[in-house]
Amino acid sequence: MLAVGSELDVHHVLDTIVRTSTELLGAKYGALGVLDESRTRLVDFLTVGIDAQQHAQIGSLPEGHGILGLLIVDPKPLRLPDLTRHPDSFGFPPGHPQMTSFLGVPIAVRGEVFGNLYLCDKTDGEEFDDADVELAVGLAAAAGVAIENARLHAKVAEFATITDRERIARDLHDTVIQRLFAVGLSLQTTIRLVEHDGARGRLSQAVDDLDTTVRDIRAAIFDLHTTEASGRSVRHRVLDVCTEYERVLRFEPVVRFAGPVDTAVTEQLSDDVVAVIRESLSNVARHASATSVEVLVRADGDGVTISVSDNGVGLSVKAGAGRGLSNLSERADQRGGSFAASGSEGGGTTAIWVVPLSSPNPPSPQD
Repeated sequence: MLAVGSELDVHHVLDTIVRTSTELLGAKYGALGVLDESRTRLVDFLTVGIDAQQHAQIGSLPEGHGILGLLIVDPKPLRLPDLTRHPDSFGFPPGHPQMTSFLGVPIAVRGEVFGNLYLCDKTDGEEFDDADVELAVGLAAAAGVAIENARLHAKVAEFATITDRERIARDLHDTVIQRLFAVGLSLQTTIRLVEHDGARGRLSQAVDDLDTTVRDIRAAIFDLHTTEASGRSVRHRVLDVCTEYERVLRFEPVVRFAGPVDTAVTEQLSDDVVAVIRESLSNVARHASATSVEVLVRADGDGVTISVSDNGVGLSVKAGAGRGLSNLSERADQRGGSFAASGSEGGGTTAIWVVPLSSPNPPSPQD
């Protein structure tokens, strides 16, 4: 309980919960599935006992079918001596290790199911017993308290961040922009006093550069004043996905943003942006054998551009694997955009997904 409760970041809390539970119950495999807002499917899935190579072979994360879905439909402890014999068993995807005994318990936060803790195959070869169920239920209760604690900490940190954002925006507007504006006016006055054409040209270029800088700062101020209605900005959601895939890739993706991403991208479009990055990183993890990947998200007058570049084996080897590239192309078509993937001679692949900010036929939530 001390180990779980000592973490203040929600993601670290979840990781500590599943690792601690797997160790204390002597399980070979452990997992923690986080439910979406509708409480009908899993949107995140943390595992213990499955290495990066197995993750890559398995592919997409589970959404809550079969045995995993039983706890979603009926959130109460479930213990099975052999999950493969249960009528709701969904089977294992290719590359998934075989598992037999199963123990699952729901994790509740403030009386509402947050997710489920799953454990499989005790290391001593025995089945899970009543004592294991009791311990797992206790751990789930401690986990619920720790998650709520981390959420409260995040809210406090977010409030502090908003306060800092307001202060920075005020300083940029009241001090930095005013000084740049004054320097620009001074240079414009100086230009009329300079006779040398080369010097006049350089001064004019400097004034233009100052104008561009002022526009960039004003855009940054607007971003600082604006947050996504849901409380999670597009930038935060993108960074969360990249952090999630750091465990699968075994290295940290480089993430870059350009333009007013948080203000230009609508909430519905942000769902597609996150899905495209998730699909792209999944493709890299499964097929590229890469050691680095760079994600760029750009918002401008032409729309939203997502570029994902890796240094892996190249497109020729990856092209025939799975439906990943087709899914990305279909998402772009649905929004009147385009998708292209290309390889370089020295290896590596760059995938570019571009859509307008407003789609003529946006995909429905069921798509």
